[in-house]
Amino acid sequence: MASVSRRGDLTDKQWARLRRWVPAPKTRGRRISRSRRTLFNGVAWRVRVGSPWRDVPEAYGPWPTVYWLFRTWQRDGIWALMVKMILALLDKTGALTWTVSVDSTSVRAHQAAAGARHRPVPGEPADHALGRSRGGWTTKIHLAADASQTVMALKLTAGQRGDSPHFQPVLDQIAVPRLGPGRPRKRPRRVLADKAYSSKANRRYLRKRSIQAVIPEKKDHRRNRIAKGRHGGRPPAFDAEAYKERNTVERAIGRLKRFRAVATRYDKLAVRYQATIHIAIILDWKPNS
Repeated sequence: MASVSRRGDLTDKQWARLRRWVPAPKTRGRRISRSRRTLFNGVAWRVRVGSPWRDVPEAYGPWPTVYWLFRTWQRDGIWALMVKMILALLDKTGALTWTVSVDSTSVRAHQAAAGARHRPVPGEPADHALGRSRGGWTTKIHLAADASQTVMALKLTAGQRGDSPHFQPVLDQIAVPRLGPGRPRKRPRRVLADKAYSSKANRRYLRKRSIQAVIPEKKDHRRNRIAKGRHGGRPPAFDAEAYKERNTVERAIGRLKRFRAVATRYDKLAVRYQATIHIAIILDWKPNS
């Protein structure tokens, strides 16, 4: 196959790795006039640019067909599967350190993200992960990223939601398949997070799973502990040197937000926006061989 020349399209190396997880074309149903790689590149173009679907260049195929591929693969879990298998490949080659940082970022919702129909959609939260915060209508992305700046799990909530309550749900979503026998790996070696996650419940959760916590203690927590004297207990262990790696999650967020459809939410449904983030993760992956 000839090399793809358009800037930002999938490279031959990326497509050679991804195509194994692409579903076979159906013999019945919708007929498509472009190859799946071309349509995939049309979806990638929209994620990079953040334009309306109607503005996808005709070179990638009719825009309804490009959107059909995006929606169908979201419903069938293909985008999520690709992310899982990329993580499996990275883990096999030793690219994952299993030192994980947890953080969140708020994303402003475009006016196009409003007005979703109130009908049941599998996996869709009732509020569509949209809420009013100081920045207006926003969505918050809670994520866990490896020290290699690889996003390992994410969760969407309305923008006004707090960070700490979603610490455990995000970590529970980490499940990297093994390319061979064995169960998916779910437990990091250590977890780094800022003071917003410094709660007894979060520390107890990590301790129960034998995961090292690298979370600084809040000032008010320290004052309360000291005020109780010996009944306040020991200060939580904190590795200041290891904590320096926490900025890797902020770098991972920055890499995601290079894609305009991630930096601003245009999707009406949270499940579609999550698929958009998955595609950004896929496009950011550079296979070594």
